[in-house]
Amino acid sequence: MPAARETLLEAAGAALSARPWPAVRMVDVAAAAGVSRQTLYNEFGGKGGLGRALIRRESEWYLDGVERALSTPAPTSQRLAAVAEWTVRAARAHPLVRALLTGFWEPGLPAAGRAPGPGELARAVRDRAAAALVPAQDVQRCELAVRLALSYVVAPGEEPGAGELLRLLSAQNRTAGAR
Repeated sequence: MPAARETLLEAAGAALSARPWPAVRMVDVAAAAGVSRQTLYNEFGGKGGLGRALIRRESEWYLDGVERALSTPAPTSQRLAAVAEWTVRAARAHPLVRALLTGFWEPGLPAAGRAPGPGELARAVRDRAAAALVPAQDVQRCELAVRLALSYVVAPGEEPGAGELLRLLSAQNRTAGAR
């Protein structure tokens, strides 16, 4: 039932964007997905299982975006800036992604359970960077780009543009090269 599963996750995500997780009702999610409540329970076991699947899906969605940014045919510094921009945009638009990246779970979100922590997610980004970027120094720069982006998530300010992120990453690269 992959199609029903995805439809249920879409419906649960929409419900979560409209109200806090404790107010999300399984009957409403099933109805929005056009399936029976029994189908929902068969697929996820209960609300906790649905929440965990939603968190896992958001984590995968974020990492897929990282891979897309890393795979663009552009110079490394532009790809790293794209990863940083993606991180800021994804975290600002998706409370679950923000929670995964920062480790701060707002009360209106599903319970984290065994969700990957910020360190695990940073390692997953580093692993994807290692697959996409050749020099080890570029992999370290990718991790730095994500950590820089997270500073904009944790301490919001004006959203950085690609030019600003490129400037910051290039300055870091020149500083590292001078050592």
